[in-house]
Amino acid sequence: MKKSTLALAVAAAAVSALGGAAHAQSNVQVYGLIDAGVENASNATPAGGSKTSVISGGMNTSRWGLRGTEDLGGGLKAVFNLEGGILLDSGAQDGPLFKRQANVGLEGSFGRVVIGRSFTTVYDTVISYDPMGFAPYYSWATSGPATGPSKYGFTTAFDNLIKYTGSTGDFKYGATYGMGEQTTGQSDSRKMAGNVAYAANGLGLMATWERINGNTVAVTGRRDENTVYHLGASYETGPFKFYGVMRDYKLVAGKAATADVKATTWWAGVAYKAIPNTTITGAVYRVNVKNVASGKDADPVMYVARYRYALSKRTDVYVAAAYAKAKHGQLTGLSRDDAGFDTNQRGVVTGIQHRF
Repeated sequence: MKKSTLALAVAAAAVSALGGAAHAQSNVQVYGLIDAGVENASNATPAGGSKTSVISGGMNTSRWGLRGTEDLGGGLKAVFNLEGGILLDSGAQDGPLFKRQANVGLEGSFGRVVIGRSFTTVYDTVISYDPMGFAPYYSWATSGPATGPSKYGFTTAFDNLIKYTGSTGDFKYGATYGMGEQTTGQSDSRKMAGNVAYAANGLGLMATWERINGNTVAVTGRRDENTVYHLGASYETGPFKFYGVMRDYKLVAGKAATADVKATTWWAGVAYKAIPNTTITGAVYRVNVKNVASGKDADPVMYVARYRYALSKRTDVYVAAAYAKAKHGQLTGLSRDDAGFDTNQRGVVTGIQHRF
């Protein structure tokens, strides 16, 4: 009995030691962000009435995910990330299960390489230069308003990608390649993106480029080619942080008798942090729509203000107000996802966000 007891004790200690070693080398984290609020918006219906709604994602899109690393030795790590969106107003899944992120790769002194689905290096860079932080309520940094010919943005994530990110001193850089996976050639449906950014002494500078290809049109032998680039700067001094970005968008049409599309988007803003747990943000976004056939470009503009108060390190409450308008009787709206029904729209949203 004593030998059996001793043997069991030794076995238990060995299992515990092995488990402890594995735990020391591997790390898996469950994380998420839950954001919900109430919005009142004017001109929210075809009849022109206002509407009050419970919304999901006032400052940031609600999501949950799993991410982890495994130490492989010699400074090399295996990494993975699975992330999906949540619609808090209904509890529904926002798109496919892991629409936001689904990738695995390696990280070391060379940087990080992942394969699967991920946000592009353009997205990773530009989000830091939006004073509103790509807020669904309200920002046009990912695209303009969803109405008519005013939505000229960039692709936030690629399927079938290989993504590299690295850094040297004060510089960060990266490249993303999304395979088209077409039998008609490597260029059809291919996606590419690249970036470089600098940050030091409160100054931030960035440049990005993205190319999205369509498929070859048999009649013309050409394909759609969508090219977007950004140039941006930020500067932080004391309680203030200033932002300024320009995005140029061009779609070269592959179809016959189809006009190219061009637009330039500017945005600027300031964030003021008077005390550690309070941030006041103001921003303006403008889309210069070009070569619309009618000559009556919408050229929409949106003005935004937001107050954010941190109840803790993980929980914030906020209130934001915005106003959007368009020229020449064209329709516009505040949302980058929902079409507008008039030449202008006003909105106010208040909500709460919790991170875990």
